Amino acid sequence: MLKLGIIKETKNPPDRRVPLTPAQCRSLLESYPGLDIAVQPSPIRCFSDDEYAAEGIRLDEDMTDRDVLMGVKEVKLEALVPDKTCFFFSHTAKEQPYNRGLLREIIRKRIRLVDYEYLTLDGVRVVAFGRWAGLVGAYNGLRGWGLKTGKYELKPANECFDLAELLSELEKVDAGTVRITVTGGGRVAGGALEILDAAGILPVSHEQFVSEAFDEAVYTRLDPWHYTKRADGLDFDFDHFVANPESYVSAFDAYGEKTDLFIPCHFWDPRSPLMVTAEHLQTGRFPIRMVADISCDIGEPVASTLRSSTIADPFYGYDPVTGEETGAFEEGAVTVMAVDNLPGELPRDAAADFGSALVEHVLPELLGEHDSGMLDRASITADGQLTSHYAYLNDYLEGKT
Repeated sequence: MLKLGIIKETKNPPDRRVPLTPAQCRSLLESYPGLDIAVQPSPIRCFSDDEYAAEGIRLDEDMTDRDVLMGVKEVKLEALVPDKTCFFFSHTAKEQPYNRGLLREIIRKRIRLVDYEYLTLDGVRVVAFGRWAGLVGAYNGLRGWGLKTGKYELKPANECFDLAELLSELEKVDAGTVRITVTGGGRVAGGALEILDAAGILPVSHEQFVSEAFDEAVYTRLDPWHYTKRADGLDFDFDHFVANPESYVSAFDAYGEKTDLFIPCHFWDPRSPLMVTAEHLQTGRFPIRMVADISCDIGEPVASTLRSSTIADPFYGYDPVTGEETGAFEEGAVTVMAVDNLPGELPRDAAADFGSALVEHVLPELLGEHDSGMLDRASITADGQLTSHYAYLNDYLEGKT
């Protein structure tokens, strides 16, 4: 029998999402007689303890008898249970300095860490909250635009019960002639486009965006071959770009010069060219008045993203003259939205979507029905050490990088 525990979230600020909903837990128990599930009580979850209990799921504060523990975000060091297999987003594999201590403690406690971000089949992630980040991030961008222009006011996303209510709020949008640029082509960008389409914003090609005038709100979406180019003048090659981003220069200027609201949804490698520099904003070359930074890379490639923001306080301002933070909607400021846990604003919908992918792709592997190597590829640590896939983190662990 496999004993699975759903742990409470301990990261601050708190996250209300869950890896599996009450209904999904019940369905798993019915499908797998050899599975036992217990849920650690929590006062902050989007699904209450009572909802789990109503589905016959046992509530238990003590997780020490569990074989596998599943959460969502990073776990407090003191809450890590030794000698378990743990699933959560650890934010360690890219050598994030703020989580070095977490990885050290995971190794010290001989925990097998399976990071959701690296659960893949044929190179494609099987579980992710990306679409929900895009949905909420673009909604926040439109909400911020309404607050900035004074033309309309949307309810905060986290005050909407679900996606249906959030979409209904978009009927209030009066975006005028705003010009919106979205970068990226994955789940995140897809979610952002869903919101812009639902708000009645007109999609236009990247060629139209830079060459034509419009008397209504429009958006365009850019791929890397639109906003970067090879420094040596050769044709863009995506595989080459991924492997050698330092060999490319920005081609974003033509779009930045036509953009009012910028919604970055792309993956950015620190070796890649910058997109929106302090000089672009200081000189007024880019008329960008708001950045809904879903990618949330601090400081680069978008200079106005000085820090991440929170669900409770999502907006701040960037003074293009001084480069310093100012009030979110002060005269002349670039308004920035840089919430780094956007799916947490629609936790019930996001959790149900995420859990469905876990049930379909991950639980069968965890229960031994088949083995694609997925769990091995996503295991950062095991038996008190880094696995071979993540041996490159050794210098990071030792504080050398």
